[in-house]
Amino acid sequence: MKISDFQTKDVINIVDGRKLGQVSDLELDLRHGRIDSIVVPSYTKFFGMFGGGGTDVVIPWRNIVKIGTDVVLVRMDDAKVYKNEDDDNGSR
Repeated sequence: MKISDFQTKDVINIVDGRKLGQVSDLELDLRHGRIDSIVVPSYTKFFGMFGGGGTDVVIPWRNIVKIGTDVVLVRMDDAKVYKNEDDDNGSR
């Protein structure tokens, strides 16, 4: 599967049924050659273009329940939320 395949699928949290968005990036473990997590920009990222900044939701690979034809189902119990690097403080 290619990253472009992921980017066309909606990410849905099975805990509350909420649509989280679409995959924007992957975090890789180069040492072991595997995907550690998927990154989904939050809806506030759109408003970040107007100076509000945004966050990324980082979902560990182990939290992916199912990758379907149209959606990626995830369990969001221990997802991390990171500030974007281009925010004022610039830190994660």
